Formats: sequence, C-alpha cells, structure tokens
Amino acid sequence: MKILLFGKNGQVGWELQRSLAPLGEVVALDRASTPWCGDLANPEGIRATVRDVRPDVIVNAAAYTAVDKAENEPELCRTINALAPQAMAEEAARLGAWLVHYSTDYVFDGSGTQRWREDDAIGPVSVYGTTKAEGERAIAASGARHLVFRTSWVYAARGGNFIATMLRLAQERERLTVIDDQHGAPTGADLIADVTAHAVHAIGRGAAAGGIYHLAAAGETTWCGYARYLLGIAREAGAPVKAQVDGIPTTAYPTPARRPHNSRLDCRKLQEAFGLQLPDWRQGVNRVLALKLART
Repeated sequence: MKILLFGKNGQVGWELQRSLAPLGEVVALDRASTPWCGDLANPEGIRATVRDVRPDVIVNAAAYTAVDKAENEPELCRTINALAPQAMAEEAARLGAWLVHYSTDYVFDGSGTQRWREDDAIGPVSVYGTTKAEGERAIAASGARHLVFRTSWVYAARGGNFIATMLRLAQERERLTVIDDQHGAPTGADLIADVTAHAVHAIGRGAAAGGIYHLAAAGETTWCGYARYLLGIAREAGAPVKAQVDGIPTTAYPTPARRPHNSRLDCRKLQEAFGLQLPDWRQGVNRVLALKLART
C-alpha cells in the first residue's frame, strides 16, 4: 500500500507518520516539500502531486486552522480547506484511491446540549467552519471513496496548543480567566492517528464502509474545566504553577470568529463500525502532560 500524507509536520500529521508506517510506504509532505508540492494553497500543484505519486490512499492532515485570522483571509482559508481537498478527492476518484480527510465540530452551529450525530444538519457560524463544510461537500460530490473524521479540541505533545499555553501562563500569572460555557472533549493527535491507521487497515480489507465519522475522546468538559484539570495535575507533579483559574462566559471574551457552545460529538457510529472503544479525554491529557512536564 502506498500512502500519500499531506501536512506531515502538523499535530496530527506528525503522529500519522508513526501510525501509518506499518501499513505500507508513506510519502509524507509539508508546504516546503520538493520535488512534489505539499502546499494546499496550490490546488493545481496538489493535483500534480497525486498524479505523480499515484497512491492507494491519500491522507490529508493539513488545514487552515487559524480560526480568528480566517475571518480576514476567507479566500486563502477556502483554498486550503475546500479547494485543495476537492482536488485531492477528484484525483483520488480518477485513480480509484481512498481519501482520508479531517473535519471539525465547527461545521455545526453549536446550539443545544445533545451530542452531534453525523447526519445532523450542519450550520457553520465562522469562515473556518464554512470552508471545512465546503470541503466535506466537495469530497462527497467527487465520487471518491473517502473517510472524513470530524474531531474537536485537538492537542499534542509537540507544538503550540491549549495545554502548552496554560502551563506557560499559569507560571507567569496569579489568575487566569477561561471560557466555561463551551462544551467538548479534548482529543489527542495520537488518538486520531491511531484510529486513522486502524480505519485505513479495515477499509483495505473491506471490513468497514467509508463516509463521515465523528472521532473525539470520550466524556466532556469545558475549556475552564480542562484548564483546572491539567493545572491540578501539574501542581501534583511539582510544576511551578501558581495561577488560579476563574470561569467566564464567551460573551466576556469576544473574538473575531464565533465559537460553538456545543462541540459534543456522538462517536457511536465510529466505535460500532470499527470495533473501537474511545478512551476518556483525561487519559490522553494525562499522558501528554506527563511528557511535557518531563521536558521542563
């Protein structure tokens, strides 16, 4: 099996290089790669890359994820999140290859309190969410065999993310204010990568069907609850954490892009289709936090 991976240096892409390696040859690219184009801002270059590499599976772990900045760069965001995946999907259909793509809870409007199912109506409220939804539609319309994993609140042991930011700020400040009315599940990039490899192996054997699947850790919390949990564990481990965390509503912290209040994802379809049990969000956070604290 030949796998073409875009976004190799992102949080998920980095983990995918590890998880996909046992399945076959992995051609891993980023924006600066040569001779093949890995820059999703260049959809025609992406088409040429797929035609040259001729993979059995394309895995797209690259995206425009600067949610607030996207409000001022809608065309670039659309090119990366919709037009480039469309190019991948159309070339995958031509080759008979599979396309694995990642989407987001931001395709929903964030209303209510129920967990979102794959067949619930979408209604994005930001440029980022709108472009990710357009990418999903383009992939479906291409006729390519595909897996689209919608996930939420992604973090990893490397790179900048909520855990790294909270650990840094909690050592600098006496008090942190964190949103307490947005609900979801922190989901580790390693979990996403491992589930992806499992799914790719399953579809290769004809043991599961393609389509859209929700992929997030089990349980739920708020950003405030998340911060309190990880800083509590850090204190127990002896980290120099001094900040107390106070919850605030979304309205007290205005941002250019609207965030969904309800990012809860129902993952039963994924678990049943691929025979998986997704772990509680705290397990992954504990592991990544231990790795980060060991490096300090």
